[in-house]
Amino acid sequence: MATPPANPQLLTALKRFVVWLEDFGETSQDHQDFYASRVGRAAKHLYYRKPLLGMAAVLPMVACEAFAPWTRCFFFPRMRLPISDAHFAMGYARLHRVTGEQRYLDRAIHFLAVLESTRCPEFKHHGWGYPFDWQTRNGILARGTPLITTTPYCYEAFTDVFRLDGQNRWREIMRSIAEHVLLDYRDVSAGPDAATCTYTPTGGENVVNASAYRAFTLFSAWREFGDERYHTPAIRNLNFVLQSQQADGSWPYAMDGARPFVDHFHTCFVMKALAKIEALTGHAGCTAALARGVEFYLKELFDQDGLPRPFARAPRLTVYRRELYDCAECINLGVLLRGRKPALDAAVDRTVQEILGNWQRPDGHFRSRRLLVGWDNVPMHRWGGSEMFRALAHYADCTRAAN
Repeated sequence: MATPPANPQLLTALKRFVVWLEDFGETSQDHQDFYASRVGRAAKHLYYRKPLLGMAAVLPMVACEAFAPWTRCFFFPRMRLPISDAHFAMGYARLHRVTGEQRYLDRAIHFLAVLESTRCPEFKHHGWGYPFDWQTRNGILARGTPLITTTPYCYEAFTDVFRLDGQNRWREIMRSIAEHVLLDYRDVSAGPDAATCTYTPTGGENVVNASAYRAFTLFSAWREFGDERYHTPAIRNLNFVLQSQQADGSWPYAMDGARPFVDHFHTCFVMKALAKIEALTGHAGCTAALARGVEFYLKELFDQDGLPRPFARAPRLTVYRRELYDCAECINLGVLLRGRKPALDAAVDRTVQEILGNWQRPDGHFRSRRLLVGWDNVPMHRWGGSEMFRALAHYADCTRAAN
């Protein structure tokens, strides 16, 4: 039986984006531009140390973000981010599945080659981070520091293409990534048979989505390679994620008492990992946590129009109404959980139509944010043009197969 075609409107939108991307290029401005510069890092550092003074220091950048987002280019130049390259690879791989066109697989392979060249060079095994110095509340993470929130996407990108072309070189890199994820991050005990992993090889425990990413990657590698070394830390990280779920079904960003906010895309990150682990293992705890999580998600993380809203519990003033990244992760989560809950399917379908109707610009790229007044139309591959491309390509494949 022939595979049914994808939604023509959706396929047209994806191809328009591809044409735009290949003309625009693979670097872009980024969400972190205002704070990646030396001035921005200093203001952010002051904000963490002395919040009142820091608020005054960051206010000009907050104002630029809210009312003149195009000024990003004056703070930091366009850059390439590995997380975007991984999403582009996955999006092109899925578009190849939908259309059968070899050129899309060739583009996916191109982005894998880019990832090979941009891995963190000071580590034996493959890992990826940011190409800028990142000011956090605990100090500066130097560019080239691997991140457990970036590297798993690269693992998935190599996996997706390996499933299509069977080249063993991709599988060898998958094994190298798995070794990095196993060996280069520390586990910190979080109770009986539970552990939170560090965000980087040097620290940053208690972040829920970080442990969720690591648990999924290790479970995936355990299934792929049959190596039992991956299984025990995966179980311990998963147990930390499961025990971090709150009574209302939510997950705070971190279990450290200092970052209890609940936002849209981090919630999606956690539930996506649980859905993937459930698919790999049939773990009943994932099933139960997802059922509670979806109830919270639908109740608290959609606005009066039934579209994704940024926060259920916000950590600070929000200068925008809606964000492309949230919409992308809503769709990504919805693809994984398709058919489980009609209200979730409806929310995802509504979000797709919102993106196709109001967010894609005439040239093919996607708006980045709906601001309090107007739009942020600056293309940002990581935040989240690449994520939306991948999400829509996966949605096209999912709904095509379902129909």
